[in-house]
Amino acid sequence: MGVVTALWRYPVKSMTGQRLTEAKLGERGLDGDRLYAVRDPDGKFGSGKNTRRFRRMAGLHTFAARYDGDVPVVTLPDGRTVRGDAVHGEIANALARPGVRLVREAEIPHHDEAAVHLLTTSSLAWLAERAPGVEIDARRLRPNIVLDTGPAPALAEEAWLGQRIRIGEVELEVLRRAVRCVMVELPWAGLPAAPGLLKTISEANDLKFGVHARVVRGGTLRVGDSHASGCLTAHSS
Repeated sequence: MGVVTALWRYPVKSMTGQRLTEAKLGERGLDGDRLYAVRDPDGKFGSGKNTRRFRRMAGLHTFAARYDGDVPVVTLPDGRTVRGDAVHGEIANALARPGVRLVREAEIPHHDEAAVHLLTTSSLAWLAERAPGVEIDARRLRPNIVLDTGPAPALAEEAWLGQRIRIGEVELEVLRRAVRCVMVELPWAGLPAAPGLLKTISEANDLKFGVHARVVRGGTLRVGDSHASGCLTAHSS
């Protein structure tokens, strides 16, 4: 058995997010997750990595975001809070990036790989054993769903690759392992920096930790909802 022990959504990509007690899930994942991003004048979105669509923007992790109704509210590094409809200049000044804007998702999702990122406590314990002296906290890995899997084997979620799993009333298809980036080493919301953690993950598990999934059947997911291994179903397409 696994039990949902934490739910997270990130209103703005690469900023600190909100811990929830329940969340609605649909085709694009948790309602409101990564619905907004900081966009450079050339069209690239702020991230922890450089890719064709994304640009690493140092300092984004020092911002926090939540929702007031449907409006994103951003807490700046100096502690001031600004609503999303008036935040563009404040973000540009704090990042020293003239012209960046906070934008809502359009045709292409802001997610890196898939709509949902899932971690298990057995994997967090596995990583802690390999990174002595580092405070291993799920917040470093920015998951949407953390499952308490108790004494399950390490990296339990990797056994679900290619499977459909049911958690409460939600059904997910586990697609692939999550490739990590330098953001796992950054200080987050009271957590100290963790230099060397990315190298540890690379050497121990080929730079991968946790899994990405898509939503097959949506619904409301709550902390305390259970996933039973007997509900795993093979998927073919």
